[in-house]
Amino acid sequence: MAKAGTRLAGKANEILEVFTHNVAQFGYDGTNLSDIANELSISKGTIVHHYGTKDRLLAALHTSYMRRRLTEAKLLIGKLDHPEQQLAGLLFAFILYQEHDRDATIAFQREVMRLAALDIDTEGLELRAEYIQLVRDVIEAGIAAGRLRKTDLRIQSLLMFGSAQWAYTWFDPSGDESAEEVGAALVDLVLGSLLVRRAALPALADPKGLAAQTARQCLLEASAESGSGLPAS
Repeated sequence: MAKAGTRLAGKANEILEVFTHNVAQFGYDGTNLSDIANELSISKGTIVHHYGTKDRLLAALHTSYMRRRLTEAKLLIGKLDHPEQQLAGLLFAFILYQEHDRDATIAFQREVMRLAALDIDTEGLELRAEYIQLVRDVIEAGIAAGRLRKTDLRIQSLLMFGSAQWAYTWFDPSGDESAEEVGAALVDLVLGSLLVRRAALPALADPKGLAAQTARQCLLEASAESGSGLPAS
């Protein structure tokens, strides 16, 4: 028999999963707790018991999403030796998120401005700030090593995130281009302007190359226990 704590945690996760799916499909304003309760055959009070308010559910979505992304990013950086490889891997991951953990990625990207304004979402905002700093640290390391040219870290990183931010509006995982192929275009766009030695660009932007395959491998490894749906290449 499952322990009470396990059952409670499982129900909370189910609520968050359905909430995430609905936000991805309908947006935050189009999602209501009554629909979630009906879908899970529970009372609205059960949702309130676990999360309190819809804003707190959104904060939980943000926190859990950024925890997963940070875990993957740190794993990726540990597997690749050089900053330009690490940056390429992170850029591939930006697009692979559209395929892997898709509902959460769409929900996060649809509501990114609302998330930034949530007073109760301190942990999620801290994790996001940590992720942004991690990317900036990789760029800075590449500059220090003479592999990337000097640039404004803040502007460059925001341009990269902005490029990926709206991908959910046009990228179709079942369409003609694979996530790796779209990621390759992003790598080419970003590292094409940053590399000191551009001869390295074709290998870094190769959708079947080391950076792309390492990104997919890290997402698979990080999600193995949760069973997230990222297909193997």
